[in-house]
Amino acid sequence: MLYAYIVSLVRNPTDADDVLQETNLVLWRKAGEFDATRPFLPWALRIAQFQVMAQLKKYRRSKLVFDDDLLKLIADEGIEEFADTDPRRMALAGCLQKLPDAQRVLVAERYEPGGSVNSMAEMRRTTPKALSEMLRRIRHSLMLCIEKSTREAFS
Repeated sequence: MLYAYIVSLVRNPTDADDVLQETNLVLWRKAGEFDATRPFLPWALRIAQFQVMAQLKKYRRSKLVFDDDLLKLIADEGIEEFADTDPRRMALAGCLQKLPDAQRVLVAERYEPGGSVNSMAEMRRTTPKALSEMLRRIRHSLMLCIEKSTREAFS
Protein backbone atom coordinates (compact mmCIF):
# COMPACT_ATOMS: atom_id res chain seq x y z
CA MET A 1 0.00 0.00 0.00
CA LEU A 2 2.81 2.38 0.89
CA TYR A 3 4.62 1.73 -2.39
CA ALA A 4 1.42 2.16 -4.42
CA TYR A 5 0.81 5.48 -2.71
CA ILE A 6 4.35 6.67 -3.45
CA VAL A 7 4.16 5.58 -7.09
CA SER A 8 0.86 7.44 -7.46
CA LEU A 9 2.69 10.63 -6.46
CA VAL A 10 6.05 10.32 -8.20
CA ARG A 11 4.96 8.31 -11.27
CA ASN A 12 8.41 6.83 -11.74
CA PRO A 13 9.07 3.34 -10.33
CA THR A 14 12.81 3.98 -9.89
CA ASP A 15 12.17 7.19 -7.95
CA ALA A 16 9.40 5.43 -6.04
CA ASP A 17 11.86 2.73 -4.95
CA ASP A 18 14.22 5.42 -3.64
CA VAL A 19 11.42 7.24 -1.82
CA LEU A 20 10.15 3.98 -0.32
CA GLN A 21 13.62 3.20 0.98
CA GLU A 22 13.93 6.66 2.53
CA THR A 23 10.42 6.38 3.96
CA ASN A 24 11.26 3.04 5.55
CA LEU A 25 14.39 4.53 7.11
CA VAL A 26 12.38 7.42 8.58
CA LEU A 27 9.67 5.03 9.83
CA TRP A 28 12.36 2.96 11.51
CA ARG A 29 13.97 6.01 13.10
CA LYS A 30 10.64 7.41 14.27
CA ALA A 31 9.15 4.10 15.43
CA GLY A 32 9.30 5.28 19.04
CA GLU A 33 7.11 8.27 18.18
CA PHE A 34 4.31 6.13 16.75
CA ASP A 35 1.13 6.03 18.86
CA ALA A 36 0.12 2.35 18.81
CA THR A 37 -3.48 3.28 19.66
CA ARG A 38 -3.84 4.90 16.23
CA PRO A 39 -3.82 3.28 12.77
CA PHE A 40 -0.34 2.78 11.36
CA LEU A 41 -1.06 3.28 7.65
CA PRO A 42 -2.13 6.96 7.74
CA TRP A 43 0.94 7.78 9.82
CA ALA A 44 3.22 5.94 7.40
CA LEU A 45 1.53 7.58 4.41
CA ARG A 46 2.09 11.05 5.88
CA ILE A 47 5.79 10.29 6.32
CA ALA A 48 5.87 9.01 2.74
CA GLN A 49 4.27 12.27 1.61
CA PHE A 50 7.08 14.26 3.22
CA GLN A 51 9.67 12.00 1.60
CA VAL A 52 8.02 12.47 -1.80
CA MET A 53 8.11 16.23 -1.32
CA ALA A 54 11.80 16.05 -0.40
CA GLN A 55 12.50 13.93 -3.48
CA LEU A 56 10.65 16.34 -5.74
CA LYS A 57 12.64 19.27 -4.39
CA LYS A 58 15.72 17.54 -5.77
CA TYR A 59 14.14 17.58 -9.22
CA ARG A 60 12.86 21.17 -9.24
CA ARG A 61 14.59 21.85 -12.51
CA SER A 62 12.44 19.26 -14.25
CA LYS A 63 9.51 20.61 -16.25
CA LEU A 64 7.10 17.97 -14.94
CA VAL A 65 7.19 18.69 -11.21
CA PHE A 66 4.01 19.60 -9.33
CA ASP A 67 4.05 22.61 -7.06
CA ASP A 68 3.88 21.93 -3.30
CA ASP A 69 0.22 22.94 -2.92
CA LEU A 70 -0.97 20.61 -5.67
CA LEU A 71 1.19 17.78 -4.38
CA LYS A 72 -0.16 18.29 -0.85
CA LEU A 73 -3.75 18.19 -2.16
CA ILE A 74 -3.11 14.98 -4.11
CA ALA A 75 -1.27 13.41 -1.17
CA ASP A 76 -4.01 14.33 1.32
CA GLU A 77 -6.66 12.80 -0.92
CA GLY A 78 -4.50 9.71 -1.31
CA ILE A 79 -4.15 9.32 2.44
CA GLU A 80 -7.92 9.56 2.88
CA GLU A 81 -8.46 7.01 0.14
CA PHE A 82 -5.92 4.58 1.58
CA ALA A 83 -7.19 5.09 5.14
CA ASP A 84 -10.71 4.25 4.01
CA THR A 85 -9.59 1.08 2.27
CA ASP A 86 -11.52 -1.99 3.33
CA PRO A 87 -9.30 -4.05 5.66
CA ARG A 88 -10.41 -7.21 3.84
CA ARG A 89 -9.11 -5.82 0.55
CA MET A 90 -5.81 -4.96 2.19
CA ALA A 91 -5.67 -8.48 3.64
CA LEU A 92 -6.49 -9.93 0.21
CA ALA A 93 -3.55 -8.09 -1.33
CA GLY A 94 -1.22 -9.55 1.30
CA CYS A 95 -2.70 -13.02 0.99
CA LEU A 96 -2.38 -13.00 -2.79
CA GLN A 97 1.32 -12.24 -2.37
CA LYS A 98 1.68 -15.31 -0.14
CA LEU A 99 0.33 -17.64 -2.83
CA PRO A 100 2.79 -19.63 -4.91
CA ASP A 101 3.45 -17.94 -8.25
CA ALA A 102 1.51 -20.54 -10.26
CA GLN A 103 -1.60 -20.08 -8.09
CA ARG A 104 -1.34 -16.28 -8.19
CA VAL A 105 -1.12 -16.40 -12.01
CA LEU A 106 -4.11 -18.73 -12.15
CA VAL A 107 -6.23 -16.36 -10.04
CA ALA A 108 -5.12 -13.34 -12.07
CA GLU A 109 -5.98 -15.04 -15.35
CA ARG A 110 -9.38 -16.12 -14.08
CA TYR A 111 -10.41 -12.65 -12.92
CA GLU A 112 -9.00 -10.60 -15.76
CA PRO A 113 -11.59 -9.39 -18.28
CA GLY A 114 -12.54 -12.26 -20.56
CA GLY A 115 -10.91 -14.89 -18.34
CA SER A 116 -12.93 -18.09 -18.50
CA VAL A 117 -12.45 -21.46 -16.89
CA ASN A 118 -13.08 -23.25 -20.19
CA SER A 119 -10.38 -21.38 -22.12
CA MET A 120 -7.93 -21.63 -19.22
CA ALA A 121 -8.53 -25.38 -18.93
CA GLU A 122 -8.01 -25.81 -22.65
CA MET A 123 -4.70 -23.90 -22.50
CA ARG A 124 -3.53 -26.06 -19.59
CA ARG A 125 -4.78 -29.30 -21.15
CA THR A 126 -7.00 -30.12 -18.22
CA THR A 127 -10.75 -30.31 -17.71
CA PRO A 128 -12.83 -27.30 -16.71
CA LYS A 129 -13.99 -29.28 -13.68
CA ALA A 130 -10.41 -29.90 -12.51
CA LEU A 131 -9.49 -26.25 -13.03
CA SER A 132 -12.61 -25.11 -11.17
CA GLU A 133 -11.64 -27.33 -8.26
CA MET A 134 -8.12 -25.82 -8.19
CA LEU A 135 -9.61 -22.34 -8.16
CA ARG A 136 -12.06 -23.33 -5.41
CA ARG A 137 -9.17 -24.54 -3.23
CA ILE A 138 -7.19 -21.36 -3.88
CA ARG A 139 -10.21 -19.16 -3.04
CA HIS A 140 -10.76 -21.17 0.15
CA SER A 141 -7.13 -20.70 1.22
CA LEU A 142 -7.42 -16.98 0.43
CA MET A 143 -10.59 -16.75 2.52
CA LEU A 144 -8.86 -18.40 5.49
CA CYS A 145 -5.83 -16.12 5.11
CA ILE A 146 -8.04 -13.01 4.92
CA GLU A 147 -9.98 -14.04 8.01
CA LYS A 148 -6.76 -14.69 9.91
CA SER A 149 -5.21 -11.41 8.79
CA THR A 150 -8.25 -9.33 9.71
CA ARG A 151 -8.55 -11.08 13.09
CA GLU A 152 -4.88 -10.30 13.81
CA ALA A 153 -5.30 -6.70 12.66
CA PHE A 154 -8.20 -6.08 15.02
CA SER A 155 -6.88 -7.92 18.06
